[in-house]
Amino acid sequence: MGSGSWELSAGERRAYAEDGFFIRLRSFGDAEVAALCAAAEQAVERASAAAAGGGAAQYEIDGNLYCEATGTTVQFEHRTGSRTIRVLEPFHHLDPLFESLIDDPRLVEPMRGLVGSSRIALFTDKLNLKRPREGSRFRWHQDSPYWAHCCPHVDRLPNVMLSLDDASERNGCLRVVRGSHTRGMLPGLEGEGRLGPLFTDPHGFDLSQQVPAEMPAGSLLFFSPHIVHGSEPNLSDAARRAMVLTYQPGGHPMFKVDAKREAG
Repeated sequence: MGSGSWELSAGERRAYAEDGFFIRLRSFGDAEVAALCAAAEQAVERASAAAAGGGAAQYEIDGNLYCEATGTTVQFEHRTGSRTIRVLEPFHHLDPLFESLIDDPRLVEPMRGLVGSSRIALFTDKLNLKRPREGSRFRWHQDSPYWAHCCPHVDRLPNVMLSLDDASERNGCLRVVRGSHTRGMLPGLEGEGRLGPLFTDPHGFDLSQQVPAEMPAGSLLFFSPHIVHGSEPNLSDAARRAMVLTYQPGGHPMFKVDAKREAG
């Protein structure tokens, strides 16, 4: 498509303002998705090998295992003794395909509209992995409380999730709570471990407004940093992998990385 064809529509602007999210179906083709999947699995293999090598720093938070390896925070599945990787953050430096994704106009052009600036930069990026019959749930949370302590422009950190597999309720698709972003940062859960305050108290939002973000592979979900979201376990025989990129106004450093990465 030509220049400007990926810009936000009036309907998308309205949906983001009122609902906190919108979806663009099949923005990436099958061959593109297959190449990204292959690169993702190679990145996971390298991270697994580095984590098992003995030189990586490992630690536990609330009984869950994490590791710093290959310039990435590796989060393992929340089961005692599991070495299955659940999340890599950041991951963009692990393959040239991921680096080029940051500048892809299918992400950058709508993000300029959501950030409210023609000059934008990467804030953070995550590779989420829900393995068949193994991927655990993500509890209800907002992203903004994770970032508020280090980012003064937390309202201007929109996310975009690229689905690498067909996402359904069966394989634990992301669920968003429509309209929950309108009240900013909501109360967390006190007395539930170190990370409890970062999970959203269910009394603070209307659970009946949850929407399963079911979509085919190659689709994009744009969502607010304030929207409450989570997911159920993957009970299927199909993987549910996704890449999440968060953008910000240009000129600011990345999250947990002492560098700036302008986009587009």
